[in-house]
Amino acid sequence: MPALTRLVAQLPATLPAAVLVVQHLSPDSTGQPLVDRLSEHTALHCQLARNLAPLQAGSLYLAPPDRHLLVKDQQLLVTKGPRENNFRPAADSLFRSAAVAYGPNVVGVVLTGMLHDGTAGLDYIKRCGGTALVQDPSEAEFPSMPESAMRNVAVDYILPIHMMGRVLTELVGAPPTPPGSALIPEDLQMEAAIAERVVGTTDEVNRLGQQVPLTCPDCGGALWELKHGSLLRYRCHTGHAFTADALLEKTQESMEETLWVALRMMEERKNLLTSMASHGAGPWNVQQAEKLEEIKQHINRLREFLLNGGLTAQPAPTSTPDPNADSPLRLSPNS
Repeated sequence: MPALTRLVAQLPATLPAAVLVVQHLSPDSTGQPLVDRLSEHTALHCQLARNLAPLQAGSLYLAPPDRHLLVKDQQLLVTKGPRENNFRPAADSLFRSAAVAYGPNVVGVVLTGMLHDGTAGLDYIKRCGGTALVQDPSEAEFPSMPESAMRNVAVDYILPIHMMGRVLTELVGAPPTPPGSALIPEDLQMEAAIAERVVGTTDEVNRLGQQVPLTCPDCGGALWELKHGSLLRYRCHTGHAFTADALLEKTQESMEETLWVALRMMEERKNLLTSMASHGAGPWNVQQAEKLEEIKQHINRLREFLLNGGLTAQPAPTSTPDPNADSPLRLSPNS
């Protein structure tokens, strides 16, 4: 919120564009206090997004907690669709719907934040002819979101917060591209349609990519590896979507949880064997004692593995920057 309030404070009430905001919030929180806080810092008309509300210039719309914010046909769509990159609301789903609806007239901005949300979304915007901005990671409180975007997407601007308002005002002040004049990739149109309907079909996802021997960590369904864009991405037919980095981290969490359960079960088995060994006699008692020593070794190895960070994920391969792409405009505080 500090970065967001500093940014919107620079935007005039006459801004000839709508501002749509995704803030990662707890599902049981309420967004209205954040709307009130933003209203104290900007001349824009701030409101919590409502389903089917008209999209108006000079207004700021905040995605409600635990709901995706999309746009279509000059209005807002607020849905409780599947999580994308483990988030709902997700910047990726908003960026994709805006890119499909408005093409080159979209400007995507990624500010301070953790993990990878917004990276795939900026790629969608760039593929549809739009403009990508990120906060300079050197001044970001949590730099991983802007750094992820910079590693994977040919961003146009890398800016400190205090310079973003002027650049954004100049960008949206240019004459807009006429609707329908830009070619929107078919795969993004399909993904946007799936998000609007909340669920897709296997036939649709088959057209987007190739099924791979991986399962969705959220629903257990099959995953498809998507073949479009510069990022390695995955999605299931129910709508959960992941970049490779997000999927790697999600599966790491699931595996760690499974291993802790396994450790608990082995501890219980050790306790049971201890009781049995203390009440047994003869060769049977010796056999249980051997099993007890064996499981103690397994417990020690597994505990050491978990406590020493043996599950630390390595980043998935990133895309190779296009040598022909223009370098981003990186402005320093003194520019």
